Amino acid sequence: MKRSIWAWLRLLGGAAILALLLWRLGTGAFVDGLRVLDAGALVTALGIGAATTVLSAWRWCLVARGMGMRLPLRDAIADYYQALFLNAALPGGILGDVGRAVRHGRDEGDLGRGVRAVFLERTAGQLVLLAVGAIVLLTVPSPVLTLIQSNGAGIAVTALTVAVAGGLVLLVLRRLRRGRSRAAGAARTGLAEIRSGLFSRQSGPGVLIASAAVLAGHLATFLIAARAAGSAASLLQLAPLLLLALLAMGLPINVGGWGPREGVMAWAFGAAGLSAAQGLTIAVAYGILAFVAAAPGAAIVLVRVVARLRAKPVSTPRLTVVAPVSPAPVMAAQPLHVPAPIPLVRRTTVVRRPAYSGGVAA
Repeated sequence: MKRSIWAWLRLLGGAAILALLLWRLGTGAFVDGLRVLDAGALVTALGIGAATTVLSAWRWCLVARGMGMRLPLRDAIADYYQALFLNAALPGGILGDVGRAVRHGRDEGDLGRGVRAVFLERTAGQLVLLAVGAIVLLTVPSPVLTLIQSNGAGIAVTALTVAVAGGLVLLVLRRLRRGRSRAAGAARTGLAEIRSGLFSRQSGPGVLIASAAVLAGHLATFLIAARAAGSAASLLQLAPLLLLALLAMGLPINVGGWGPREGVMAWAFGAAGLSAAQGLTIAVAYGILAFVAAAPGAAIVLVRVVARLRAKPVSTPRLTVVAPVSPAPVMAAQPLHVPAPIPLVRRTTVVRRPAYSGGVAA
C-alpha cells in the first residue's frame, strides 16, 4: 500500500511540475524543443549514447565482478540498452534498472547481490556527478553560486548538519559490524561489497574513468540541445546550468525522467538573465535526444520478446486412441445342477452268541 502511494506521489509530482511550466510558459517552448532538432543532432546523440551506454555497461561489469559475480560485457550492453529504453518509456524512470538487476541476479542465482550490484553501479555515477557538480557550482559564476553567497550562513549550517549525520552513520555502521546479529552481518556484507565493487584496485580506477566519461557524454548531449535551441552562451556559462539539470534528474519525482529537469532549466536560465522559455526548450530537446540515444533498447526488447514466445512450448490437445472393446458374449442361462443328497446308511453290528447247552461253556 505504501509503495503504491509513493509511486503515485512521484508521478503526480513530475506531472505537477510540467503542468506548472505549461501554465507559466505555454506550449511554445515544448513545441520548439521538437522543432529545433535536425537529423544531424539526432545522429550525433545516437553516437554519443552508444559510447556512454558501452561505458556504463563496462562500469557495471567492473562492479559486479568485484563482488564476485559473472557478467559478460556483451550481455551487460544489451541489458543496459534495454534498461535505458524502459527508463525513458515508462513512468518512474527506474523500472529498467530494476529489471536488469533482477535479471542478472536470477541468472547468477543470487537476487540480492544482483540488485546491490546495480545499486552500487548507479551510485558510483551519482557520486562523480555530485563531486563535479559541487566543484563547478561553487567556483563558476551561476545563479546557484549567487544563491549560496547570499545565504551562506544557512547553507553552512545545513552542510555541517549533513556532515555530522554522515559521521554518525559511519560510526554506527562501524560498531554494528562487530556484532553477531543479522543486522551486523548485513552491515559487514554491505561494506565488504562496497570496498570490493567500488574502491578496490581492480575496479576502482575503471569505475572512476567510466563515470567521468559518461558524465562528459551527458554534458555533450546537453550542449548539442542548447546549440540546437539557439543558445549563444559560452560553455563556461552553460556548464553549471547543465550540471544543475543533471542533478535534478536524480530527484525521485518524474514522469519517465520528465519534470524536475525542465523545471530547473527554466528557473536556472531565467535566473541567469537568459530566457526561461529557452531553458525549457533546451530541456525538452535534451529529453528527446536522450530518448533517441536509448532507442536501440526497443529493438532488444522486441527481439527478446519474440525469442521468449518462440521458446515457449505450445500446448496442443492430445488425441487418445481407444481400441474398440468387443462386448462380452452373452451366455445362455444354464440350470444349476445341485447334486443329490447322499443317503446315509446306518451300519448294524450283529453279535452272534454261542448256543446254550445247559452246562459250562468250553
